[in-house]
Amino acid sequence: MAAQHSDLDVLVVGGGAREHALAWKVRQSPVVRQVFCAPGNAGIAQVADCVPIDPASIGALADFAQERRCGLTIVGPEVALAAGIVDEFDRRGLPIFGATRAAVEIESSKVFAKEFMRRHGIPTAAHEVAGSAGEARAILDRRGGGPVVLKADGLAAGKGVLVCGDRSEAERAVEALLVEKRFGAAAEHVVIEDRLEGQEASFFALCDGERAVALTTCQDYKRLLDGDRGPNTGGMGGYSPSVLIGTEAPIMEAVVAPTVRGLLAEGRAYRGVLYVGLMLTASGPRVLEYNARFGDPEAELIAVRMESDLVSAMQATLAGRLEDARLTWHEGASVCAVLAASGYPGTPRTGDPISGCDQASGMPGTQVFHAATREDGGVLRTAGGRVLTVTARGASFSEAARRCYDAVGVIRFSGRQVRTDIARVAIESETRGTGPS
Repeated sequence: MAAQHSDLDVLVVGGGAREHALAWKVRQSPVVRQVFCAPGNAGIAQVADCVPIDPASIGALADFAQERRCGLTIVGPEVALAAGIVDEFDRRGLPIFGATRAAVEIESSKVFAKEFMRRHGIPTAAHEVAGSAGEARAILDRRGGGPVVLKADGLAAGKGVLVCGDRSEAERAVEALLVEKRFGAAAEHVVIEDRLEGQEASFFALCDGERAVALTTCQDYKRLLDGDRGPNTGGMGGYSPSVLIGTEAPIMEAVVAPTVRGLLAEGRAYRGVLYVGLMLTASGPRVLEYNARFGDPEAELIAVRMESDLVSAMQATLAGRLEDARLTWHEGASVCAVLAASGYPGTPRTGDPISGCDQASGMPGTQVFHAATREDGGVLRTAGGRVLTVTARGASFSEAARRCYDAVGVIRFSGRQVRTDIARVAIESETRGTGPS
């Protein structure tokens, strides 16, 4: 195992609720002396020293890690990974947990990911690729007007996926992506794929380039409104572990292992955490997407459930000693609900004062992770779309959900949006006697 010495300085890159959860968990490690976060936010400042460096400023981040002799850097946002932060840190001999730019292409390019899965026999929806509105309409003509999903090829902050129930919705999606250019260069090419039916779930694994070990499962909620209605978002809440994935072994065998082998064979060895978004269909699991990082809000769910030391597991992964990444979990479950600003997922209103955060954070089993907040003369204010992620752990889904929503109830800001049905399916499963083990 990695040496247990408490003089390790760690840099966390990013400034959202995911990075708050990672910094909070890293702070608990017995091997860590100091935690930095770039750029951080008002909540992260309570557990780490925030430094004003943009996550896309790769050279400045490497300079900081080098000057402060950080023994580990953990990358949160996809923008830094896609920009090649791991490649730059590797070039300088700086330890960093994350995937190289070449490996990250399984997230940064939906076209690459779909073609990669086809090459390596990884189960996913049938697809075609369009580079213009005309090509897209021709594909829709061939498909006969049934339900489809259109995906911007590049990174679009979790909003570049448009689920269409019929031809008219698909036409509007084509207009948005390829005519109006709503997502800019990210939608120069668009994947058009079959719309799969089933339940979504998220699967996480640690990968050392050649091998992988399962981390955990989560269930997140992408739609803005209760009952999975409204527009897609970056995530409005979730729970862990997933009650929909019966056993990890089939997914490791059919999806994760061939993904790691395939990337290695193509000269893109994958090191870090691999996130697989799945649709659990009647014909078995199908891959919806890969993320080359911790998800958000899944990272918050993982952080509060994990009993073992995250930093030691990351060090073992980077050293190619996955057998030393001994992962243990608190019994029970975790549930989180995202509090979003008025206007989200469109243009959010910012600057509204927030009250109740300290009271909520002091409630049993509860952590409030800041996503987009700022301090203004001693007043906490909203600073973006997803503002806070209220996360709770409990002995059961029902207890975790109750704690989560009790805390949600004491936090106030104008125009607050929150789903009220997070983990309902898990609680129903638990009532039937098939809850978390």
